[in-house]
Amino acid sequence: MSKARDIMQKNVITIELEKTAQHASTILKDRDISFLVVVKDSKPIGIVSERDIVRKVVAENKESSQIQLESIMSKKFKWVEPNASIESAVQKMLNNNIRRLVVLEDEHLVGVITQTDLTEFLRSKILINSTIENIEVN
Repeated sequence: MSKARDIMQKNVITIELEKTAQHASTILKDRDISFLVVVKDSKPIGIVSERDIVRKVVAENKESSQIQLESIMSKKFKWVEPNASIESAVQKMLNNNIRRLVVLEDEHLVGVITQTDLTEFLRSKILINSTIENIEVN
C-alpha cells in the first residue's frame, strides 16, 4: 500500500513568521507556487496561500508590506505522518475541504501533499491498472 512519503513533495518552501504579506507574495511569484509553510524556530505553525493574500490583504485594500503573516495565515493546518496511507491523507483532505496537507515527522516538516500530487498519483494508478487489464485480456 502506498504511503504519504511516496507522493509528498520534499522540497517545501517555507517563510519565517516575522515576514510580511509582501515578502510572501514575492516568494510565491518568484517560485511560481501557490502557498508557503510558515515556520517559527524551524517548526511549522501555519500556511499562507495566494488565496489568503487576495482575500485578507488585496480585497481589503491593505498595504501588504505592513501586514504580518501571523494575521493572515491559516493557523489550523492539517497534517499526516509520512507513513500514513494515501487513502487516509485523501480522506483528511476531503473531510476538511483542504487543498494541501503538511507532512510532519516528530513535529518536523518533511513534506507536503497537494491536490495535484494526489491527481498525478491516481492518474498513474489508473493507467497502470488499465495496462494490466489490457495485458490480461490479450
